[in-house]
Amino acid sequence: MASQSDTAQPRYKVDYREIQPFGTLKQLPIALKDNARLQSVAILNQLLADTMTLRDMYKKHHWQMSGATFYQLHLLLDKHYEEQAELVDTIAERIMALGGISIAMAPDVAEMTRIPRPPKGREDVPTQLSRLLEAHEIILRQAHEGAEQADDSGDDGTNDLLVSEVIRTNEPQVWFLAEHLAETALVRPDDK
Repeated sequence: MASQSDTAQPRYKVDYREIQPFGTLKQLPIALKDNARLQSVAILNQLLADTMTLRDMYKKHHWQMSGATFYQLHLLLDKHYEEQAELVDTIAERIMALGGISIAMAPDVAEMTRIPRPPKGREDVPTQLSRLLEAHEIILRQAHEGAEQADDSGDDGTNDLLVSEVIRTNEPQVWFLAEHLAETALVRPDDK
């Protein structure tokens, strides 16, 4: 018989075991056919990898921001980072709700993302913002295509997520970033 102190000891040495392989579906009574769920899970995992990359690019550029607009962009990029972090969680949870497995680890994200990797070093502001805009365009293109495919397969939940959350979060972020690249002077030389 085990003593009281023996049962309180955590059992941290266990045999690791996978309970659902990546790329498979768990059966759930959600009134969607397996082919529709598999299609949506694949679309969402790609979008998840790219959204995680964009999220991390926002934090990188938030930390490495410089120049005359440092303070404003430092705050804006952190706000966009937080919004992208919320999307990451929402997309991953939708994958799981479909009975799939969401990617979760940095090596998997690096392997899957379609967003070009920035250098480790610091870049100037126009380069940072242009990289973010390029990443947004990649994500938005996928979201539009994925929403159409989800609609065609009858997956209203995924369609709604892509339109109501992914597209509606990314489009205003594009607007805010793009306006920082407009060539407008703070002062006009002809004004007196």
